[in-house]
Amino acid sequence: MNMPGGGRGVLEGAFALLEAVERAGESRLTALAAESGLPKTTARRLLEQLVELGAVERSGGLFRMGSRMFRLGLGWQPHPGMLALARRPVHELARATGATVGIFVLREGRALTAAAVPGEWDTFAPMRAGTAFPWTTAAGKVLVAGAPAGLPVDPPTKTWSREAARIREAGFAVDRQEVAEGVCCVAVPLRGRSGTAVAALCALVDPSQPLSPLTASVVRAGRVISASMQGHSGR
Repeated sequence: MNMPGGGRGVLEGAFALLEAVERAGESRLTALAAESGLPKTTARRLLEQLVELGAVERSGGLFRMGSRMFRLGLGWQPHPGMLALARRPVHELARATGATVGIFVLREGRALTAAAVPGEWDTFAPMRAGTAFPWTTAAGKVLVAGAPAGLPVDPPTKTWSREAARIREAGFAVDRQEVAEGVCCVAVPLRGRSGTAVAALCALVDPSQPLSPLTASVVRAGRVISASMQGHSGR
């Protein structure tokens, strides 16, 4: 990795180290330097600074993510007030359908879980905040279908343009064991004040469950959440 001079280079190096720590869970300086592509002396200096800031914790010769990063991460959400506004509809949807329900955003070409409520099939296909899935899941497809061209996603299939048009027209996307065997999903976009989809609401069930009633329930919950977001000032 080339480390340009100045503050930006320092920040890039720090984030490269934080990402290396996150991937490793807990690791030593030498391994983290290699993983982040930084010289060992640079990695040592940055890790010491991150430890002082509480972003990284040190236990003996091992480094792990610090509590300060955890606290900061809890405050992140894809739209102002979204998680609070969505909490009740998401829990009601999970209770009514037995589905595992999550809110997703597109990040780095993948569907990233922003929040999740476990359902009856959670042990089979767990969904946790921070977990990323291929964009070809229902949540990813409904967001990619409505997004501007040029997103950093895997090359679409030859039939994707037709499928994307169907998703936009229907207002939802379905995944029938396309990504994982034994898992079916239904997803709808969640729209902010501008009408742009900022996230997706997705419900996951066992293939034995009928998708038509689930789809209707997800669509209703999505409309409730979107209406709340559009009426929320963000203050």
